[in-house]
Amino acid sequence: MSELRSVLDALAGDDLHDLTDGEVLDRVALLVAVGNRVAAELTRTVRHAETTQAAEHDGLKSMRSWLIGHARLAPAEASRVVRSGRALEHFPALAAGFAEGAVTAAQVDVVASVVGERERGQAAEQGVDLAPFDQAWTAVAEGAPHAMLVTAVQAFGAALDPDGVEPDPTEGRRLTIARHTDGSVTGRFDLDAVGGEKVQAAIESIVQASRPKGDDRTRGQRNADALVQLCDNQLAAGSLPTLRTVKPHVVVTLDMDDFADSATGPGAAATGFGARISAARARWLACDGTVSRIVMGPDGLPLDVGRTQRVVPAHIRRAVEQRDGHCVFTGCTAPTHWCDVHHLVHWLHGGDTSLHNSALLCERHHTKVHHGFRVERDPGGRWRTWRPDGTEIRLGPDPVRILVGARPGPVTPSGDRASPSVSRRTGRLRSAP
Repeated sequence: MSELRSVLDALAGDDLHDLTDGEVLDRVALLVAVGNRVAAELTRTVRHAETTQAAEHDGLKSMRSWLIGHARLAPAEASRVVRSGRALEHFPALAAGFAEGAVTAAQVDVVASVVGERERGQAAEQGVDLAPFDQAWTAVAEGAPHAMLVTAVQAFGAALDPDGVEPDPTEGRRLTIARHTDGSVTGRFDLDAVGGEKVQAAIESIVQASRPKGDDRTRGQRNADALVQLCDNQLAAGSLPTLRTVKPHVVVTLDMDDFADSATGPGAAATGFGARISAARARWLACDGTVSRIVMGPDGLPLDVGRTQRVVPAHIRRAVEQRDGHCVFTGCTAPTHWCDVHHLVHWLHGGDTSLHNSALLCERHHTKVHHGFRVERDPGGRWRTWRPDGTEIRLGPDPVRILVGARPGPVTPSGDRASPSVSRRTGRLRSAP
């Protein structure tokens, strides 16, 4: 064990910058194989400790509890190690591949989790010899993608009980949502294969439809944005079931003084599900929402409930959609049904609810604009975007270098597409009147 520690110390002391790309990749492959061998030896040792009841030495009943308490393994990981050790006694070829470093701990668990004690008993009752399957699964694990091993092992499990009752896929579905003190939420869901396919198809459709140039979000961030957009689309469609005679919607309560104040106002507003958000975010939601006035008395009871006012009427939204066509933030092409109508000058600060004072922005860029970015429509009808530091976001080469006719001009007030031309005096691209 001391020699093993010495080798690991020597590896940790290597300067990886001295290695070529090929040497780095060779090192990665070697470390994966070594890691597999270490995991195999851990599994073998834990199994021995389980059969000899070594955990009793420290006053614990099982090796699973010892691994959780003494080695600080997660419960699921501790269960995996114990389960794999029990299974490998029945699959010598897989155990040998694991010990040699050619099979991973995750691959061993694919077999151990599907072919447990009950399944091995069923195989014995039906006269099924596990040895050929052991050889075949080891060959797949050593030379094929991980998913192929999953398919092969699951097919074996299904073949053991071909006439069994098809399980109800909805029984295993779970969705849990936990809200944190800052109002953010964390969720986890478990779905059957068909349910998961439906969710992935819906999320992927939005992810692939919104890939603006320069998007540096991670895949996880894009998936999360797509999930929010999917819910936003459903809420906007108005086809969801009603909640106590009211269509489901996002509710935000904010004091009028905070609403009128241009300050950020952290934690000033409350949502319908109890989260606290800033006044700035509440004003962002009000940009394309419905506002209701409620006057409260000194005892905290409502004195007057004012008439609900729709900030952006339907006819103005249709005109904005017709004019803009998609999110106007530079580089974004999110479709109109993903967008809010943003007031260039907030109506609370005197901006009117009109076509001239409106712009289509998707949720992500609507947030950006309410946090320092700025969009503006120039006299020629072209939307332009500025960063918080005042620099403009541009796409492609400078307009001076664009040949005449290289791109369409802006939409004229009549709705016709203007043709570009070059000014003889300045040499700059301009739109035809």
